[in-house]
Amino acid sequence: MKKTLDAFEIGETGVIVSVGGEGRVRRRLFDMGLTPGAEVYLRKVAPMGDPIEVTLRGYELSLRKDEAKWIELEVAENGKPATKEGK
Repeated sequence: MKKTLDAFEIGETGVIVSVGGEGRVRRRLFDMGLTPGAEVYLRKVAPMGDPIEVTLRGYELSLRKDEAKWIELEVAENGKPATKEGK
């Protein structure tokens, strides 16, 4: 099942399928390591829902919801991390 990162629940894992946006926004997302094929695990959501904290490529990254909406992922079947990277 595909969904955007801003719609993830805490503990869900997925693999990036595509990164949208244009110009600076898209380039910034790529520079942060959000590229197709990367596994992403949603760790935390701030009390007001923004920002969110994800784990990818062995590090934690905080993103605003308006940035996360550009990232489309294929959700893991059981919603659990498939590798050590997602833990």
